[in-house]
Amino acid sequence: MYISRQKYNSSFKIGSTTTREPGRFPTENHLVAFADTPASPASLDAFWMPFTPNRKFKQSPRLIVGSEGLYYDLADGRRVLDAIAGLWCVNAGHRHPRISAAMKAQIDVLDYASSFQIGHPAAFVLAQRLAEMAPAGMNHVFFTNSGSESVDTALKIALAYHRARGDAGRYRLIGRERAYHGVGFGGISVGGIGRQRSTFGPLLNGVDHLPHTLDLARNAFSRGEPAHGIEKADALEALLALHDPSTVAAVIVEPVAGSTGVLPPPRGYLRRLREICDKRGVLLIFDEVITGFGRLGTNFAADLFGVRPDLITTAKGLTNGAVPMGAVLMRDEVHDAFMQGSVSGIELSHGYTYSGHPLACAAAMATLDAYTQDGLIAQSAATAPYFEECLHTLRGLPGVIDVRNVGLLAGIELQPWAEGAGTHAQAVAQHCVDQGGVLVRSVGDTIALSPPFTLERRHVDQIVDSLRAAIAQTARPTDAAA
Repeated sequence: MYISRQKYNSSFKIGSTTTREPGRFPTENHLVAFADTPASPASLDAFWMPFTPNRKFKQSPRLIVGSEGLYYDLADGRRVLDAIAGLWCVNAGHRHPRISAAMKAQIDVLDYASSFQIGHPAAFVLAQRLAEMAPAGMNHVFFTNSGSESVDTALKIALAYHRARGDAGRYRLIGRERAYHGVGFGGISVGGIGRQRSTFGPLLNGVDHLPHTLDLARNAFSRGEPAHGIEKADALEALLALHDPSTVAAVIVEPVAGSTGVLPPPRGYLRRLREICDKRGVLLIFDEVITGFGRLGTNFAADLFGVRPDLITTAKGLTNGAVPMGAVLMRDEVHDAFMQGSVSGIELSHGYTYSGHPLACAAAMATLDAYTQDGLIAQSAATAPYFEECLHTLRGLPGVIDVRNVGLLAGIELQPWAEGAGTHAQAVAQHCVDQGGVLVRSVGDTIALSPPFTLERRHVDQIVDSLRAAIAQTARPTDAAA
């Protein structure tokens, strides 16, 4: 059972402020006391929200005031089913008791410790646990605080790896069209979503992109890996020939592209990339910020597809979204290339103030317990076939031009409307939350789904029924049936 819901409060008053003995904390009299929860903040102006049309949102805000299990509580009193796990991250469900208890216990013991030339035990224990979950031979971990930081860290490690081996001529990075790799300059540079790149002008030099893998003409309504498209991996050979393979440091791809609309890889595509990278001495990075920790029914997408990369970037599901944390997992050969020279020298001039933060480590270890000891990754794998079967019943509805899925990750692509990209999916998503009590995510004209692993068949039914009603009731005469 989940801990009973609490009412949260944004207004507060301060207790008495009598003097205290130097070096000691205030007693309970001095703690902040919360009053009744107000219906809404006094003003929304100060907060510039990320990836949000701020002016439109603030005209009619939708505010979340609580959560429990599979559900969010909205400020207007409604409870909605969270079919996107927060933002691809709350895999174990909201306020999981294991995770909440671990974080509460940790904050009373150690609030912060640096990882710069000093350490605390939990970071080392967590790193070992991650190495045990990772594909064989990936026994080293570098901690970050987000997916964006994990990507930039992996790119820097790739560049520094070649230099450490005396191959400084390898400086080029190759990403993929329609890819999302976070918001750092490195991640935007190898990313392939135009509107995110064009906002900031010139990015990193020496970056090129593979073609994306979406092929609606041949692969629409595929289940799992599409049958066609392995040849798209051969574009890597062409890029290497164009730039000279000896100048290329790394290739980075999402095993399943998420934020662009959920694009599973064509059958054999990732293995072909691995073969080319091995042949040309190029590192292969899997961005598993979304797919890591059970989203596809295995620990990592690398396990499902049987392809071991050189580095894996993670975040999101690592702590169940309870506190920011990311990690880069790497093959032993990559790590060991840095462990040369004087033992007193810093092997990598890189890191973050909050790398391996004690509170994040506590949340992460409790999250891994939920995934493994409570069987949530196995539950994800067991639910996926029913999830797939139900989603594909949407085929034939007006405006539905594709349904694609792998594990508990899916995209329903809709026919664009004349008003512009994204308007169709936005209308469907709005109807789902307003009329169906289900929160889904619109990315372009695709509805993305990534529910918590704790959902049952009845929850799958509610999600699909909500989508079916929303698609039908927002349909226009120009929305052709697939």
